[in-house]
Amino acid sequence: MHLFAGSSHPALAKALSAELKAPLGSLVTKTFSSGERYVRFGESVRGRDVYILQTAGKHPNEDMMELFLLCQAAKLSFAKTVHVLLPHMPYARQDRVSEPREPISAKLIADLLEKAGADHVLVLELHSDQIQGFFSVPADALSSRLIFAKEFRKKKLKNPVVVAPDVGGAKRAKKFADALGVPLAILHKSRPEHHEAEVLEVVGDVEGKTCILYDDIIDTAGTLLSGKEALLARGANKDVYAAATHGVFSGPANDRLKKAGFAEVVVTDSIPQDDNAFPGLTVLPIAPLLAEVIRHIESGQSVSELYGE
Repeated sequence: MHLFAGSSHPALAKALSAELKAPLGSLVTKTFSSGERYVRFGESVRGRDVYILQTAGKHPNEDMMELFLLCQAAKLSFAKTVHVLLPHMPYARQDRVSEPREPISAKLIADLLEKAGADHVLVLELHSDQIQGFFSVPADALSSRLIFAKEFRKKKLKNPVVVAPDVGGAKRAKKFADALGVPLAILHKSRPEHHEAEVLEVVGDVEGKTCILYDDIIDTAGTLLSGKEALLARGANKDVYAAATHGVFSGPANDRLKKAGFAEVVVTDSIPQDDNAFPGLTVLPIAPLLAEVIRHIESGQSVSELYGE
């Protein structure tokens, strides 16, 4: 096994290398003055199983272009297999045509990864299950729910309930609720515009309960704020928690969350984070999960065994 990392998340690369007790391979990445990316493997990968770690951070287009180049460079250098570790897959929310003349951007990302040379893709907490079917090469869709379950068990919350931010996220939230052994509630919302969310109804009992809003991603935090307001209006405990795998925190998110007064906002380090971006932010590491998955792959074990499936 040869482990390499693009430039998108050096801290995660270092943590994964430490977990695996495997050094990071030599890699040259740079940007020309024209804005074009350049990559080169600094050592031979001929006949090797190559693992490339790259996530979509604050600059997803640049990060993905670098990843495509790395995959092709590995293939052209006669790597035996190219495993792509893509904790945060960009464009995942564009997984269907919801308005006339739109692309299915998530399908295009999957196609580009395959065309670039990926033999196997690992992604963390896809926005929807159908995206796994966009890949023709093997794709492991990992879940972070056990990471969050371990964290929230330690808190020993009073009368907790897991809240799905919408009907589409109910299946994900139900698995997390089952892992915690607590009930589930669901918000019914509409989106009048991109990055705008309006909660119309709360399905389930939240009165007097400590609510955990559980989602795959926090972007501008509009969904979180409208969800929190709806829960408090229906008698929920004032201490509302938020948990999501991918903390994008774009645009007004940090300012909104500084003022929102969540008891805690818990995300993973699938994207580089500033731990001090706003009060109450907790960042959980994913390197142990990624390392365990890689060990299972290398030994020919089932990845789903990690979730008791």
